[in-house]
Amino acid sequence: MNSLSIILPAKNEAPALAGLLPRLRAAQPTAEIIVVDDGSTDDTRAVCAQHGIQCLSSPYSMGNGAAIKRGARVATGSILVFMDGDGQHDPADIARMLEKLDQGYDMIVGARDWGSQAGVGRGVANTFYNWLASRMTGHFVADLTSGFRVARADKFCEFLHLLPNGFSYPTTSTMAFFRSAYPVTYVPIKAAERIGKSHIKPLRDGLRFLLIIFKIATLYSPLKLFVPASAVFLLLGCINYTWTFIHEGRLTNMSTLMWSAAVIVFLIGLVSEQITALTYMKGRES
Repeated sequence: MNSLSIILPAKNEAPALAGLLPRLRAAQPTAEIIVVDDGSTDDTRAVCAQHGIQCLSSPYSMGNGAAIKRGARVATGSILVFMDGDGQHDPADIARMLEKLDQGYDMIVGARDWGSQAGVGRGVANTFYNWLASRMTGHFVADLTSGFRVARADKFCEFLHLLPNGFSYPTTSTMAFFRSAYPVTYVPIKAAERIGKSHIKPLRDGLRFLLIIFKIATLYSPLKLFVPASAVFLLLGCINYTWTFIHEGRLTNMSTLMWSAAVIVFLIGLVSEQITALTYMKGRES
């Protein structure tokens, strides 16, 4: 029988953990539960001690992804469950997600509905991410950024070197599983309103969300991003050349510049594709 480790990254989530940990223990009484304290300044450690839960403490905040990596490294279970420590995820959903393992899946993601999104802006952004990831991978992606997921430990730990220390570990892990042909599926969930204040700041994290779009492409198949971009530059160069040749009877520097850009972007895509392949090879060898 597979052993289960539940990992909860937490930063100043003591009020939420006080209610979540007893429910989690009741839902999965035999599971190993690990709270990774990401530099909390509240009573997170005391709450864990009160409920007899293992707590890994960091002297300062390293980020959500860093907490996930620390928890995965010390977990002893063959199956890993990742949940947010803010009370949004229902422990009762774990059983439904675990059932999918028997169907041959290596990762099961809790897919939030629209009503579970943290605001319209986040909902629109996540919908776009899901669409882009689906186009890039050729597989339906119901929730790319959900932090509630179940994964086989041996498969997940292959990609620890890829995971960022920040908030985009769900995106990275999902694309890594698709890239390595590890089956991924989704289970519909309803996320409750978080307890306490969110650590995500729209202005500070705006650039991070934009970078996720490029990470989706570069983690799966860089050529799928760079080839269309190269084609756009090539087409613009041809259009500019046609216009200037008809009206001025000459080749302009702008056309040459666009054609050069097309070649450069395409070559960058080729190099990126090789780097991506080597990156995943490193994960399998480590």
